Amino acid sequence: MPGLWQGESPLAERLRPRDLDEVVGQRHLLGPNGPLRALIEKGAFHALIFWGPPGTGKTTVGRIIAKRVGAKFVWLSASLVGTAEVRKVLESSRELWRKAGKRDLLFLDEIHRFNRSQQDVLLPYLEEGSIYFIGATTENPSFVLRPALLSRAQLFVFEPLGEEDLRELLRRALVDERGFGGRVRLAPEVEDLFIRYADGDARRLLSALETVVLAYGEGEITLEAAERALGRKAPRYDRAGEEHYNLISALHKSIRNSDVDAALYWLARMLESGEDPRYIARRLIRIATEDIGLADPNALRVAVAAAQAVEYVGMPEADLALAEAAAYLALVPKSNALYAGFEEAKADVQRTVNEPVPLHLRNPVTETMRDLGYGQGYRYAHDYPGGVAPMESLPPSLAGKEYYHPKEAGWERKIRARLDELRRIIRGGKS
Repeated sequence: MPGLWQGESPLAERLRPRDLDEVVGQRHLLGPNGPLRALIEKGAFHALIFWGPPGTGKTTVGRIIAKRVGAKFVWLSASLVGTAEVRKVLESSRELWRKAGKRDLLFLDEIHRFNRSQQDVLLPYLEEGSIYFIGATTENPSFVLRPALLSRAQLFVFEPLGEEDLRELLRRALVDERGFGGRVRLAPEVEDLFIRYADGDARRLLSALETVVLAYGEGEITLEAAERALGRKAPRYDRAGEEHYNLISALHKSIRNSDVDAALYWLARMLESGEDPRYIARRLIRIATEDIGLADPNALRVAVAAAQAVEYVGMPEADLALAEAAAYLALVPKSNALYAGFEEAKADVQRTVNEPVPLHLRNPVTETMRDLGYGQGYRYAHDYPGGVAPMESLPPSLAGKEYYHPKEAGWERKIRARLDELRRIIRGGKS
């Protein structure tokens, strides 16, 4: 492996794309009709904000842009420098712009590390267009960047690389002469391990591959060797196959049966196998509504909060938020009354005539509507004791139909007594 042992650049750096066509992923931005590609090809930009997780190509695209516009690429990290260093670059580009009509490109990584007053140093230079600027962040720009800065820049969202993108990049690293030039081979199950390990991060993928090759040399890399080098075993799992559905079924049914220990185990199995945490979060929200419902209305809040933690914090830090939600959902009272009632309502929509909305429930926003009887007979709930009017709100053919039947679990015990009284009033005192 010529040069690998003599301080050669890291694999991720050697394989860094040299033009847009070599970039893997971000097709929504850089594909044939991608908006960012169009701007780059036309040179129709001055300030950009790249938002996305690590290893998704933000710096790489910045370098390609600098090359395309013939600008010097100046990379600074907001976590390592202050405004003095940034101002120096800005002033240098301003002088170049005034004397020669050219600009440098400042790529300010981790721009969210600058507070709002520090971000202000950029504004006059962006306003006059004396520098090409790209700010990169892993945090939501609307939370961490000044509106004045956002208004002067165009925002592009970089997404984690998908499985096929990572697989393409992995195979490129194996055959490209800048990589291993065909001297390293991976069995399909080893490829899968690397894909799961990368978690959408191209740099992490290439660093992991390089670590294993450095540890075990050229030739065929076995699954056992990869696991030892990465300190990670490869659970039997296929995110697109049967085991994916088996595990989520086990998690769902464990929570439904209030088995918190099993719920935590199956959750750990899925996360350790590389399952998308956003998928798990969506399923927890479904469990909260399908199997708990109004037995504990807080269950949905907890599940949604876990989903937000996954989006805002990311993995692996958000794993405990998912564990907390799974444990909470397993421990609280269960009821499928809301699920069953809604399914029955949907069935009625499908199997009965969809009658017009009763006139008394329609809003008479025009004189013609009032003449046609819209709103006539409507009873305003707040005019009645308890805020409930004796008024049927279902279509005539379904009048009196009951869909929701609360159980004796948790909050539904209280809801049941309240519901009986509400239905009695709505029906005009008839039981």
